[in-house]
Amino acid sequence: MVSMDNIGEQVLCLIAYHLLFAMFVWSYWRTIFTLPMNPSKEFHLSYAEKELLEREPRGEAHQEILRRAGKDLPIYTRTMSGAIRYCDRCQLIKPDRCHHCSVCDKCILKMDHHCPWVNNCVGFSNYKFFLLFLAYSLLYCLFIAATDLQYFIKFWTNGLPDTQAKFHIMFLFFAAAMFSVSLSSLFGYHCWLVSKNKSTLEAFRNPVFRHGTDKNGFSLGFSKNMRQVFGDEKKYWLLPIFSSLGDGCSFPTCLVNQDPEQPSTPAGLNSTAKNPENHQFPAKMLRESQSHLLTDSQSWTESGINPGKGMSNPALTMENET
Repeated sequence: MVSMDNIGEQVLCLIAYHLLFAMFVWSYWRTIFTLPMNPSKEFHLSYAEKELLEREPRGEAHQEILRRAGKDLPIYTRTMSGAIRYCDRCQLIKPDRCHHCSVCDKCILKMDHHCPWVNNCVGFSNYKFFLLFLAYSLLYCLFIAATDLQYFIKFWTNGLPDTQAKFHIMFLFFAAAMFSVSLSSLFGYHCWLVSKNKSTLEAFRNPVFRHGTDKNGFSLGFSKNMRQVFGDEKKYWLLPIFSSLGDGCSFPTCLVNQDPEQPSTPAGLNSTAKNPENHQFPAKMLRESQSHLLTDSQSWTESGINPGKGMSNPALTMENET
């Protein structure tokens, strides 16, 4: 029978194996059973506004109703045609980065994608858990492949006893290695998304603002982008405990031009949040842990965004998004 002879090596491998397995299962569990967050009631239309929308023909009249309904909301993104982002199925004005999931049949805050691996929508409420699930599953597979490698080599050099167990060793190594390759590419891609403060949907279709399409509209710099997902307290970064910043309905941006149709402050606020370079941000009240991101003295931009590019004078027509 092939086994490790050194007791210390056995203990270390057992500890590492069970630690990685426990973290993998914990993060996987949180990803599956954390319910996606939906827009708050402020984004839902009133009964009277719904009645007006049903009576009016689509076009400028619809947009005027939606503009009045959303005048105090921190919404800065638009449809490709420049219209207010409205969901017909949920009958609400979509917050920035919110999308309607056709599988869940709900609008999901900061939706990234609907994941069949976890049978759940990955969005604002569980994106950190999803990242940790990818990380710990990758480490788990790499650990198995690494500890099995020496016996896999012995299999091909006829160094193993001629038993059925040697075929299990071969299968285990191939399975762990193949999962490691696929998980490393997926995890690397999502690390890149986090570094740019993008979702999968935003990577495929850049967000549209009043001044036009801006692929870096939500990027605040690498450090701040990481803190948007993992939070300020580093002791929670590696644990599947919710620590993301914000409420999922409003996000700081690096836009230079503020939406002329949005008030500089919503009702009840007396000042706008600006950084030293005069960039402007959503006026909705953010919780303290997110608000300090807006006052950091470091630069907000990463790649010289030019707000003058993109669409000019977009037609305010109704556009359904799913």
